[in-house]
Amino acid sequence: MAHIVTHNTVTREGWLHQLSDVITDPDELLRLLSLENHPELNKGNQARRLFALRVPRAFVARMRKGDPQDPLLLQVLTQQAEFTQAPGYSADPLEEQHAAVPGLLHKYHNRALLLVKGGCAVNCRYCFRRHFPYHQNPGNKQSWSAALNYVSQHPELDELIFSGGDPLMAKDNELGWLIAEVEKIPHIQRLRVHSRLPVVIPARITDVLCQRFADSRLKIILVTHINHASEIDSEVANSMKKLICSGVTLLNQSVLLKGVNDSADRLINLSNALFNAGILPYYLHVLDKVQGAAHFMVDDDTAREIIGEMLSKTSGYLVPKLTREIGGQPSKTPLDLKLFND
Repeated sequence: MAHIVTHNTVTREGWLHQLSDVITDPDELLRLLSLENHPELNKGNQARRLFALRVPRAFVARMRKGDPQDPLLLQVLTQQAEFTQAPGYSADPLEEQHAAVPGLLHKYHNRALLLVKGGCAVNCRYCFRRHFPYHQNPGNKQSWSAALNYVSQHPELDELIFSGGDPLMAKDNELGWLIAEVEKIPHIQRLRVHSRLPVVIPARITDVLCQRFADSRLKIILVTHINHASEIDSEVANSMKKLICSGVTLLNQSVLLKGVNDSADRLINLSNALFNAGILPYYLHVLDKVQGAAHFMVDDDTAREIIGEMLSKTSGYLVPKLTREIGGQPSKTPLDLKLFND
């Protein structure tokens, strides 16, 4: 098995400390960014009653002070628009709230999704699971064992996806136990981990976690969730290098968000920053129609135009697949094929 040698090691306690020392008050966030006197931003304070504000300080440090349109800030700041009840939007846009077993979603033929933990390090305001009943899907060994029993009885599954919440909210010893249990299921060949934590708290990528990935018989894929090039700083890039040295394949999925990344130039900058960090652009999702996030929507025709402009300006491997997820469908639906009706 590979042995991972790293430098400037961040202890497990380091990332846990950062996880506990997050900003949950919109007023504090605005003060840190010298935006406390901005009237429009202050109007959204009460939206935290709909969905709590939560953002790590390491992520705030990448935001531009004094800029109310900072693309990182817009992703996490409570907004008055969240109170708007938009037609066609729902609390369960992907029809996920009826799991095969608690904590396990078997939506696609060859892969299932395990909700490892219900919490996240950051609450993104456009999150399609912002209304998900995580209390009915506890992230513990008992629920994981029940879910993996289902997986073991379905040989058509060859890939398991760790999701949440955020699966890397689990501690290294918990993930070690869980990965070992997955490795006992012979038909599972790949483990995919969907996480925002390596971006918002890069210290989460510990040496212990990297070594466990390196030692696994499973092919490990980590799918980051990065929407703007400014999210990638030197700490994020260094964490990605550690994962690459551990044999982990890195992919990224983004959400197309109005005011954040809804232009070809911004997305090209993102793709370049991702590739420079060793991450391949994978999916660009149009917004899932979750209630409270309609102000982020970019219409399909505009989305297609943006992708067309990207194709004309940059290399094909830097252009993510433009896609929509439709509840009950056997796969993601590519938008350029126009196989669905809005």
